Amino acid sequence: MSDVAIGLGRTARSAWSLDDISIVPTRRTRDADVVDISWEVEAFRLELPFLAGPLDAVVSPTSAVTIDRLGGVAVLDLEGLWARHDDAQGIIDRVADADDATALTILRDAMETPIDPDLVGQRIKELRAAGVVSAGAVTPQRTIDLAEVIVAAELDLLLLSGTVVSAEHVTDDEREPLNLKTFVRRFDVPVIVGGCTSYRSALHLMRTGAAGVLVGGAATSDAVNAEVLGIGLPQATAIADVRAARMRHLEETGVEVQIIASGPLRTGGDIAKAIACGADAVMLGPPLAAATDAPGRGALWGQGAVHRRLGRGGVEHRETVGTIEEILVGPATDQDGATNLFGALRATMAMTGLRSLTELHKADLVVRPGGAR
Repeated sequence: MSDVAIGLGRTARSAWSLDDISIVPTRRTRDADVVDISWEVEAFRLELPFLAGPLDAVVSPTSAVTIDRLGGVAVLDLEGLWARHDDAQGIIDRVADADDATALTILRDAMETPIDPDLVGQRIKELRAAGVVSAGAVTPQRTIDLAEVIVAAELDLLLLSGTVVSAEHVTDDEREPLNLKTFVRRFDVPVIVGGCTSYRSALHLMRTGAAGVLVGGAATSDAVNAEVLGIGLPQATAIADVRAARMRHLEETGVEVQIIASGPLRTGGDIAKAIACGADAVMLGPPLAAATDAPGRGALWGQGAVHRRLGRGGVEHRETVGTIEEILVGPATDQDGATNLFGALRATMAMTGLRSLTELHKADLVVRPGGAR
């Protein structure tokens, strides 16, 4: 890939978003009901290649059961409202019923309550008691503080997530800094880390012993990071770069790390293109917030919105489009691709003659600069 001059003595790489690419059909097609979209991460085999992102408005102990039944894994935010309040759903109901400004005030007031480690353990045990894969997310800053309770509660899968996660998190306060390599290797829980967007950072994260890496912003749109922080890489290129890091790590160690794409994924076509670029699965947050049975009933906010000093974004009230089941596996209730996301993935693979996600990794792609939906 050639560099582009952006001024005298300064160049930049060309990069592509998912909107800029398309999957090329092959010479054959196949029935959608013989397409295999299952995914394996560590000891878990999932019928759908996706994680529900750690957003309080999307994942609760109740919605986690629905998502597990449909074939995915729901990741509970172990630093959010569910880890701070016994009646987290009551607070979310108030947010859903309030206007945007009032809702943000309610959230920020609620987040002033400290994380309760006992409640964190209780939430994990609720998930396990329901018979679902128990998955939770923490940030690097809180990992050491919550590690003991997470292990004691026997969490199945840990997502260590942030806007950007590095192999070593440095802090200037009195707490011990997080060395991710040391942490992952002594932690008796499979760990997925991210987000990352570059070959070098992904390779460093893979070398920590992580079971998977998350490509893109934790669970919300990368556009916020690009506009507010000036950080970002278009998703198609980011996934392809991380795929190259995975190939090198596989050659070095014989260990294949899972790649999970996050960020602006809105339709089944986006999911298919992310997998074609090299992802094994996707993390979805905002699309599920539009479910009638999501905790927030259409309300959505990012993890940065509740930060009082550097608040990024606010509360958005979206029009609901169907149930969690309708959004994930149909039947479709609209024409814009917001429902039946994984039915659309199956249709894409069937129309291009691809039988499995592994075959989709090898699909031919074309670039359509500035491609419109």
